[in-house]
Amino acid sequence: MEDGTFESLGYCADTDPGEYAVHWDSRNDCEVRQILDRVADKWSLLVIAYLEERTLRFSELKYKIDGVSQRMLSRTLRQLERDGLVDRTVYPTVPPRVDYALTPLGASLHTTIKSLVIWTEAHQNEIAAARTAYDDREADAEAGILPVAVSR
Repeated sequence: MEDGTFESLGYCADTDPGEYAVHWDSRNDCEVRQILDRVADKWSLLVIAYLEERTLRFSELKYKIDGVSQRMLSRTLRQLERDGLVDRTVYPTVPPRVDYALTPLGASLHTTIKSLVIWTEAHQNEIAAARTAYDDREADAEAGILPVAVSR
């Protein structure tokens, strides 16, 4: 094994401690990457946002989350439960009643997600303007129009 290489495949630190240690975007076997993939998924974000408001049943979540299939919602809830972000409570009734709620860990994640949403709302006009400018440049390039030099 190469000197400075970690034996554990799940260890996602750089072998040079002088550099930024977490390369979560470059290793599929990295725990951080896996967690970010899970919590940044659009269905997970919506489930967490709705469960922050109150405990909900599966059918209530399905109704609130436009476009989610029953299969995808089931899968998302199972994954969030496995990660310790959602609690699933089954009541012994006929038919069985199942409630979903955020755990304290899930609630702390919601705080972070909310910060991201606030940032997005504050900068949405800047992002829309940047997208329009980019699309205009791309359309000009396709039409063969040379760009005008812009000084910054």
